[in-house]
Amino acid sequence: MKISVIIPLYNEINNIQELFNRVDKVNLEKEIIIVDDGSKDGSREWLKDLQHPDVKKVYHEKNYGKGKAIRSGIEHATGDIVIVQDADLEYDPNDYYELVKPIEEGKANVVYGSRIKGNLIKNMKSKHTKAYYEYYYGGKILTILANILYNAKITDEPTCYKVFKTDIIKNINLKCERFEFCPEVTAKVRKKGHKIYEVPIKYNPRTLKEGKKIKFRDGFEAVWTLLKYKFKD
Repeated sequence: MKISVIIPLYNEINNIQELFNRVDKVNLEKEIIIVDDGSKDGSREWLKDLQHPDVKKVYHEKNYGKGKAIRSGIEHATGDIVIVQDADLEYDPNDYYELVKPIEEGKANVVYGSRIKGNLIKNMKSKHTKAYYEYYYGGKILTILANILYNAKITDEPTCYKVFKTDIIKNINLKCERFEFCPEVTAKVRKKGHKIYEVPIKYNPRTLKEGKKIKFRDGFEAVWTLLKYKFKD
């Protein structure tokens, strides 16, 4: 099965080449859809210079947010499976092999990569930073809420690695602009009756100083999104 890897790109000039190299080395039939979301740090120029037969390039004229970039990528996806990949180096593309397997084997239509089932706790203990614990417990709250509202039965709602059969994700009416992609897609795949299958993944978190973009207010927006879509489409 062919996979479509969607990479939302915004101001990641220090990471995007290495991330692209890692994705490119994954030995699966794939297309790589890179959506530049109005970068100002040279990432856009990097993408324009990139020459690769398996790459599709999409450009936003201004910065909308991760959700809008993912939606643009979905529109251009022609593979059988869609994988969302952040443009930083927190997630390991070598996990693709296990992430797509439940779909290839007909066990699932939707797969999430769980950092909780992977190495997140070990990494959290090694970081010992206040911000890292805030992200961790914020993720726990979102996961609990998703389980209560949508009976999701998952361990890691805000994970980046969300994988879908392409026909499933193309038939979900997403409206997200920013980081609310995660709670919105979780709510809507569950409301359509799709079970979310989880597999363990590796995770190497970065700090705000290193370029992490999600902010405290995004957590409130995620909670509101989960609540909102419980009562509307």
